[in-house]
Amino acid sequence: MYDDGLPGEIFITMAKERSTISGLMDAFATAVSFNLQYGVPIKFLVDKFAHVRFEPSGWTGNQQIPYAKSIMDYIFRWLGAKFLGPEYAVTEAGETSTLRATEPDPQQQLPFAPMVTDAPLCAECGSIMTRNGSCNKCGNCGGTSGCS
Repeated sequence: MYDDGLPGEIFITMAKERSTISGLMDAFATAVSFNLQYGVPIKFLVDKFAHVRFEPSGWTGNQQIPYAKSIMDYIFRWLGAKFLGPEYAVTEAGETSTLRATEPDPQQQLPFAPMVTDAPLCAECGSIMTRNGSCNKCGNCGGTSGCS
């Protein structure tokens, strides 16, 4: 850490030593450390690497960042929350980690009337039948409602 409280170097230790991902993360941490030492603002790095999506992803034990889309996502959202403020830990859903509807009224009515209101179910496979002349025909198995 520098005297002003900002990081000058980061270290990333992965669980499985000498694995490919451990080597890559160590090299990446060194590259990020050089960026910080040569004056690249941490905000730039957080904006660039937060919300990057690849495997492994999943739930974390951190209540500020409950779900991480990748290891990079977690690291840089954590750095953002620690050094730039808690607003950098938020998920794509917004200011809270709870899910919310993306539409103003998720139960809105369709702009057109349904095509069939009284279609029976097929006796052979259970699919909804469609009108075929004066009878009904199943689009799934080809059964009819008694017409030939």
